[in-house]
Amino acid sequence: MRTSVRNTLFGLITGVMALWVSTAANAQTLSNDDRTTFKQIISDQIGAFRKDDAVTAFSFAAPSIRQKFNNAQTFVEMVRKGYLPVYRPQQFTFGPISDELGHPTQRVSVIGPDGTLWIALYGMQKQTDGSWRIGGVALIKPPGENT
Repeated sequence: MRTSVRNTLFGLITGVMALWVSTAANAQTLSNDDRTTFKQIISDQIGAFRKDDAVTAFSFAAPSIRQKFNNAQTFVEMVRKGYLPVYRPQQFTFGPISDELGHPTQRVSVIGPDGTLWIALYGMQKQTDGSWRIGGVALIKPPGENT
């Protein structure tokens, strides 16, 4: 039993490390078109949020997100309640792209509706047809910012 658990853990760790190494290589080799596409998708989704266009905003989400929320209205309601800085930003600027959690991640500095600075990390996922979609967003406070 112990050997089985150890082998399973070893397999999981090896798989995660392989994914990390392959993703790190992929993020370093993103084309300029990919980088431009990330910015366009994010800008277009924020534009759709600003217009309360739930269907368009939802269209930029990866299939896993679309499946989780099932419809555009549920998705936008979740964003409105939990991600207000990206739902109604005063302004936003793009930063570097890095590797986070196995996906290229676009860093975006966002000033929320209340004037608070946030960093939004947009995890981008490449689809089987070669297109990119947003696989998730994490909002973090920059170091030294008040909560």
